[in-house]
Amino acid sequence: MLCVDDSALIRDLLSEIINSQPDMEVVAVAPDPLVARDLIKRHNPDVLTLDVEMPRMDGLDFLERLMRLRPMPVLMVSSLTQAGSEVTLRALELGAVDFVAKPALGIRNGMMDYANDIAEKIRLRPSRDPGKPGGRRRLQDQR
Repeated sequence: MLCVDDSALIRDLLSEIINSQPDMEVVAVAPDPLVARDLIKRHNPDVLTLDVEMPRMDGLDFLERLMRLRPMPVLMVSSLTQAGSEVTLRALELGAVDFVAKPALGIRNGMMDYANDIAEKIRLRPSRDPGKPGGRRRLQDQR
């Protein structure tokens, strides 16, 4: 899994959550999509977590390019990705498989639920080609 977020704190938090799962591993982290592009070529991750607002390139622009050139399951992780929001709907249209809102940092209550939510969504794979609207299925179904 590759985590793309401009916040070092969020990258660390997501890495800790994902690496604590017995069936998951973060292979790399990137502070922006341009670094992520090179890391995707080098590590060929199964899944990508992607922030929306980042310097150098917007997460939605990167998602659109990624789905056109190298489709893969992408979980959007952003303070802008709430159920029904315009950003979330656009990300799903572009091919993201799911979304999760960023947690309010500094609040430990509910962090376990947040960790479980992220892990479950990463375990899900689309039941369609990445980059096209559709349903999901579990990661282990693909192995």
